[in-house]
Amino acid sequence: MTPLRPRPALLVPALLVPALVLAGCSATGGRSSAEASATADGGCATTTMKVTMVTHSAPGDDFWDLVRKGAEDAAKKDCIDFEYQASPEGAEQASLVQAAIDKKVDGIAVTLSKPDQMSAEVKKAVAADIPVTALNGGVDVWQGLGVAGFFGQEDRVAGEKTGERLKADGAKHVLCILHEQGNVGNDSRCAGVKATLPGTETLYVNGADMTDVSSKITGKLQQDKSIDYVLGLKAAVALTAVDSVKEAGSSAKIATFDTNAELVSAIKDGSVQFAVDQQPYLQGYLAVDALWLYKTNGDTIGGGTATLTGPAFVDKTNVAAIEKFAAAGKR
Repeated sequence: MTPLRPRPALLVPALLVPALVLAGCSATGGRSSAEASATADGGCATTTMKVTMVTHSAPGDDFWDLVRKGAEDAAKKDCIDFEYQASPEGAEQASLVQAAIDKKVDGIAVTLSKPDQMSAEVKKAVAADIPVTALNGGVDVWQGLGVAGFFGQEDRVAGEKTGERLKADGAKHVLCILHEQGNVGNDSRCAGVKATLPGTETLYVNGADMTDVSSKITGKLQQDKSIDYVLGLKAAVALTAVDSVKEAGSSAKIATFDTNAELVSAIKDGSVQFAVDQQPYLQGYLAVDALWLYKTNGDTIGGGTATLTGPAFVDKTNVAAIEKFAAAGKR
């Protein structure tokens, strides 16, 4: 497939929220084209294409709710028959991609957090002349798979920038909470922090079980009073860490990757110092919209390089500017 049209691979400011003009089209969410034609608002008369998105989301993960919201809004604008599928297991993600190939969809958007398990099916889709875009995970591998474009952040760079920020804040012993083993993006974030701040330590937890997250963070903080910062890799972990710090009687501060409405409130009240924002809504939106642009206009985005949606910092100085977008499920 022709690479996507050049767009500068620059860090996106935290306050950049896309000015999206949504047409009166229905996001079909897997409905048939006939159902999509009969929209209540008199929008799309027919669907333009069928697109499946496959992510590594676990059930109930609000970060992926933002990604899905962006994808569905793009599908609505573009009159796309859209289906969202997810599994935290790499083998199941690969099976979902194969199912999309079997359905002869017109485009597939995927995350590549576990590329060893996903690569074969992604290559099959490309070989079947199904355009594929990647989002969020896999910035280091997508080009070798024939994927048309990537929308997300460079996690190693994001980790290094976060380490610099923590160091400037006086951190010396950071506890980086890894909530999903085998996720190359999460590994890269902690590695980037450690490269900048050698006193960084990693703690593995089960991100799908907040009781496990709470008990392990609390136990570690009780054991080691020298920990001065707890760094989550998603908002839910950081919010859980707020209670763990109190329970452990620790003076550690908290920061995190990624935001949601509750996390924005925690930054405002000082419970969390800052978040590293990669704009998940925008990732979902662009990954779907790029497929539509390619099909309808031959347009391409990225020119063979990643289109970066982050990282950028959200803290007390700028959190008010994104608060209303977080409340609307877009940040």
